[in-house]
Amino acid sequence: MAALLSYWEHQTFMQGYDVVIVGAGLVGLTAALHTRRLRPKARVLVLERDVLPNGASTKNAGFACFGSISELLEQEARSGTAALLRVVQARWEGLAELRRLLSDEVVQYQPVGGYELFRPSEADLAARCRAAIPRYNELLAPIIGQASVFRDATNQLSKFGFQGVDVMLENVAEGALNTGQMMDALLRQAWQAGITVLHGCSVQALEPGSDLVRLQTPLGTLETTQVLLATNAFSRHFFPELDLQPGRGQVLVTEPIAGLKLPGTFHYDKGYYYFRQVDNRILLGGGRHLDFAAEATTEPGLTSLVQQHLEQLLHEVILPGRSVRIDYRWSGVMAFGAELEPLVGTLASGVFGALRCNGMGVALGAGVGKRVAELMAAT
Repeated sequence: MAALLSYWEHQTFMQGYDVVIVGAGLVGLTAALHTRRLRPKARVLVLERDVLPNGASTKNAGFACFGSISELLEQEARSGTAALLRVVQARWEGLAELRRLLSDEVVQYQPVGGYELFRPSEADLAARCRAAIPRYNELLAPIIGQASVFRDATNQLSKFGFQGVDVMLENVAEGALNTGQMMDALLRQAWQAGITVLHGCSVQALEPGSDLVRLQTPLGTLETTQVLLATNAFSRHFFPELDLQPGRGQVLVTEPIAGLKLPGTFHYDKGYYYFRQVDNRILLGGGRHLDFAAEATTEPGLTSLVQQHLEQLLHEVILPGRSVRIDYRWSGVMAFGAELEPLVGTLASGVFGALRCNGMGVALGAGVGKRVAELMAAT
């Protein structure tokens, strides 16, 4: 294909870049915008192998969340209190940065709150989470800026009509947004800022060097002084040793449901399932814990195991006794690792990474993009 490029295309699109960002998702585009702000004379290129990003930026549930009580308990037990608070602050500040950059109106941000649901079989977990509310309210107050972030909302359960749920805890500072509009706005801002974005252009090989980094693409070879990998779990194609474990998330959306009123974002089974109302439909996703090995993949796809469990949850818990058709099904790929905090840093000479948001990409993405742009500008 490279031989078919015109002289004009070679001159305009294939040379003279100071920074090449691989991945046109939330992290990649925010990094590009902050690079343009910090280095107004730098020429910036963003490469995306697909028509739309194939990770999770437009394939998530649109939760503007930073952690339910059970998630915080598990993360604190694994990483310690100090690391947990650093990450919660990064999630909160990342959401604020995203909303500042694009505006609540553009991303259709809704401050609807987040709810964690507990089954009767989870009575011990529910009791531990209830008991942890005062402590987490105290720990998070300086970060969130309000005294009571979490509260027991079990007395509101009846208005939702769920089946088999007997405890509900609320995070009043969480919300929801439209990630399709988010990505559309980021792309528009990138082009308006003079950033070139090429879709359908994969990076086949990456060759770090002492002065220049070479990227092999279907259009030919690109040379630049700095490369940013914002390709999350897909980055192991270039650096297999990275602490990155792919996690595929499967999602479905129902047909329109007359009279549906389900304000809020909902976490179920320790956050492994999640759902919310989108327009007058139910969006429901998760279930990777049903077969961690099968879902530890960067391949898009659906499995009958996960899809059947999602539909069972829909019909037995969320909308008990109601039969609704499924209109959309898809999957997206996240990245997880042993470390709770995102991986932001130098991967090789001239090559940087902004990766591993551990399932919290909407919250962390804009902040991670800003952070890595500052790192690259200072290098």
